[in-house]
Amino acid sequence: MPAPERIPPGSLTAVELLDLLSAGELTVRGRVREASNAVLFCTVALDGEEAECVYKPVAGEQPLWDFPDGTLAQREVAAYEVSQATGWDLVPPTVLRDGPYGQGMVQQWIDGDPSASLLALVDDEEPAEGWKAVGLAQVGDGRTALLVHADDIRLRRLAVLDAVINNGDRKGGHLLPSADGRLYAIDHGVTFNVDDKLRTLLWGWAGEPLPAEALDVLARLESALAADAPLATRLAELLTPAEVSALRERVAALRKASRHPEPSGQWPAIPWPPV
Repeated sequence: MPAPERIPPGSLTAVELLDLLSAGELTVRGRVREASNAVLFCTVALDGEEAECVYKPVAGEQPLWDFPDGTLAQREVAAYEVSQATGWDLVPPTVLRDGPYGQGMVQQWIDGDPSASLLALVDDEEPAEGWKAVGLAQVGDGRTALLVHADDIRLRRLAVLDAVINNGDRKGGHLLPSADGRLYAIDHGVTFNVDDKLRTLLWGWAGEPLPAEALDVLARLESALAADAPLATRLAELLTPAEVSALRERVAALRKASRHPEPSGQWPAIPWPPV
């Protein structure tokens, strides 16, 4: 039998890629050791084609006091579904399926472009043109530096998506700019909590008016989250009724305020470690 042909990124339609991720044969090739939960690097093959992917089995999830056990994989899929509904396609194709270690999340593997610069630590008191300030960070020897992120429309869209899904862990290492100019965001297990959990490195627009395109997206999301709408029906399979209701309330509140959210002040606004 001939070896499967590796699929170049972007060569399949979204539907074809989802079919491959859902029905292909998963083969574990290695483990991402830096992750706190089990994250397995895999290939998935179907009908002579093969792609690289990430497999996060539910059995490898570490319990969290503020999230029900065994739900992180479902939240990853829910984040993908909401991302698709925005039209921004910020989250790689993601499915929930059985694998070698039981049910888990399977997501397209994205090779980030190491030459892309979206975050930086600078000695200046104010960010340079094209950058937004996040806050001061300790860099060792009692020295502080200003943490900044790029004033980039792709990041701004992601900041809106994170506010919608209530992302409690937006770190720098979760940002994957690709060589073709796309920005992908990964690791959405701690999302959709009913309480305000937003922790992120993308506070540069805090309090600023939302762009017109973001308000248009929020309006579409409100419609898509109406009872019995396809997105709402799909999310009901992945989240609790209270979490779906809280999602509706966040979208409505963001649209009404028409501004990027600001840190609540109730807990650290930036996740640790930040990368």
